[in-house]
Amino acid sequence: MTLTTESLRHAIESIAAQADPIGTELNELDGRLGDGDLGVTFLNGFNNLSGLAPALPQDFGMACMDCAKGMTKVSGSSFGTLMAISLMAAAKTTKGQDRIDWSQLPDLLQQALDAMMARGGATLGDKTMLDSLAAIIAAIRGSDDPAAMLAAAGQAADDALTTYRDLPCKIGRARIFGDRTVGMDDPGMVAVKRMIDCLAHG
Repeated sequence: MTLTTESLRHAIESIAAQADPIGTELNELDGRLGDGDLGVTFLNGFNNLSGLAPALPQDFGMACMDCAKGMTKVSGSSFGTLMAISLMAAAKTTKGQDRIDWSQLPDLLQQALDAMMARGGATLGDKTMLDSLAAIIAAIRGSDDPAAMLAAAGQAADDALTTYRDLPCKIGRARIFGDRTVGMDDPGMVAVKRMIDCLAHG
């Protein structure tokens, strides 16, 4: 079993099918800490990707690039920009390949994480979706079983939320609220967890 464009297509459709309630939740969470538009960006982004999914090329890298372009059309939250950056990083590495070993996924995610950190200005420990991604990478490294990786990723995303819940947000508009963000979940971290939930139940 390998990671292919069909895998990507299935992931997009699984998330898009459940995006409406997730969007509502993320808007509410983001309204407490930011501009309140994360859910709109999430919903519009995956609606865009769902429209692109049927025609994605078999070349996995080119499929990722097409998805990145779809995400760049989403205005509002930085979430769309970060998603596009991560997809571009994956596209650069996998261009010309139509099958990717699942064992390569942690490295692809690490490249995405590095790219997002370089462009977005956040660092690990700032209480952002990057902290969730770092935890997921550590949890799935060394595995080549997609089901086991998905379960480990879900647990890691849960653990990251628990770890950072009682810490303050250190970047973005949320940092303005300082210690008032203690006890609150970062909306981007919740978005990561909800995407994994969709894949687990899609």
